[in-house]
Amino acid sequence: MSSIRAGSPGATRTCPHCKTTILESASVCPACKHHLRFDSDAAASKLARSVPLRVEGTIRPQPTDNALEYSMVVSIRNERGEEIDRQVIGVGALYPGEERSFTLAVEAQEVKGYRAGKGRSRH
Repeated sequence: MSSIRAGSPGATRTCPHCKTTILESASVCPACKHHLRFDSDAAASKLARSVPLRVEGTIRPQPTDNALEYSMVVSIRNERGEEIDRQVIGVGALYPGEERSFTLAVEAQEVKGYRAGKGRSRH
């Protein structure tokens, strides 16, 4: 586990467990759920988190003899509509009688000690 690092909002690092790019401020990796450092304010910070966007859905192939291939793609756009990130999250196939459910959630947390207009990251 690493010590607490001071960084600017949006600063990233790599999870030592799963190698996913995560926020530098994260005490738990959102991808693999491994604890990265001890956070004495974890209970308080958990309360300060919000989920401003959550979308759920299920897909099923039509009752035919054909399989249905899918690709789950997530893209992030800035305020000007420019795409700043695009990731293929998963791919697969569905056969008649199968289904897949998908959930997209954006988790947000207020950054303490940061004042608006004072330095910004590209994300």
